[in-house]
Amino acid sequence: MAASDVFVIVGASLAGGRAAETLRQEGFDGRVILVGAEPERPYERPPLSKDVLRGEAPDDKVYLRPPDFYEEQDIELRLGVRAQRLVPAEHSIILGDAEHLRYDRLLITTGAKVRQLNVPGCNLPGVYYLRTVADAKAIRAAARAATRAVVIGAGFIGAEVAASCRVMGLDVTVLEVLPVPLQRVLGEDVGNLYAQIHRENGVDLRLGEGIAEFRGAGRVEEVVTSSGTRITCDLAVVGVGVQPEVDWLEGSGIELQNGVVVDEFCATSLPDVYAAGDVANWWHSGLGERLRVEHWENAQNQGIAAARSMLGKGEPYAPVPYFWSDQYDLTLQYVGHASGQDEVIIRGPRDPRSLLAFYMRDGRLRAAFGVNRPRDITAARRLIRNGGEVRREQLADEQVDLRRLAKGG
Repeated sequence: MAASDVFVIVGASLAGGRAAETLRQEGFDGRVILVGAEPERPYERPPLSKDVLRGEAPDDKVYLRPPDFYEEQDIELRLGVRAQRLVPAEHSIILGDAEHLRYDRLLITTGAKVRQLNVPGCNLPGVYYLRTVADAKAIRAAARAATRAVVIGAGFIGAEVAASCRVMGLDVTVLEVLPVPLQRVLGEDVGNLYAQIHRENGVDLRLGEGIAEFRGAGRVEEVVTSSGTRITCDLAVVGVGVQPEVDWLEGSGIELQNGVVVDEFCATSLPDVYAAGDVANWWHSGLGERLRVEHWENAQNQGIAAARSMLGKGEPYAPVPYFWSDQYDLTLQYVGHASGQDEVIIRGPRDPRSLLAFYMRDGRLRAAFGVNRPRDITAARRLIRNGGEVRREQLADEQVDLRRLAKGG
């Protein structure tokens, strides 16, 4: 790489921030330009639904680096401006302020955007989505002045918001359109145990129930469910999933399919263009399938991997996916990648506060989910990394030491 080269990163996210740092750490001395739609420098999102929302940590704790870091590292920040179009024939992107920004290498780390509801009253004040620091602060302020909250969606974000609101002393109702929360991820049996966690903590969890309307005089005052039930509330938080932020890439010729399609080196279908993080749909050579993962660890590590690939130092990116969620006094962890068709094996008692479940396919361990079982999840991750060859009887038997199995013992 020459000192005159320009590397542009679109998306001042966790993935984008780590990629920019890595370029400098690896000795790149050309220009590094980090473009972000938000006015914020790169930060981590997991604390938003927990510590930040509850006000238990300083707001600046979420940022990857202090403000002067980027100047010291000669990383140019272009914040509060969106990329509008990619013009690969010109090796440039067009920004929202009409600037044409030329690149020698481009990394796309635009992440995902929230799915929004389109029902009557959806634009009333007091109806919130959680994706940004500003969103978390707004929900926190509303929750401090509230007594009743409704959360739409019992996925991980919705569940974390519900748990935080309960910790803050609010009455919380959660509406989930599926018959079992997280059924596609955890399966029916484990999903039911997951539901039990929230009910035992005082959440009014209503399954198979969607939303028909938000109502209120100038501000949301009640939610009308799909069955016609009316639920009084002071605020409502919508958490019905996200979708890749790729609108600005339409018409560029880049391959899009559930995000930006990349290979195991984070390279897209266009020359000199890479993608990483929530927006990237990448080929996992170890699992033999494509994945798009919306979790902290993947965003960080894939951003680092993409930066090295941009410098010609890349290696196949094939980690065992990992995700965690803190809810109430519990730590939930998930490793691997399972599907709704995988066999589910629950080890030991069906205790939602100390749960361990495995997901098998074709005689191989594909994933594991644990509640307050960190050592077992670490062992399961090693088993998956080693190929996942294990008998279901060994997984089901509490007397079998998973750590010895992971070491080949």
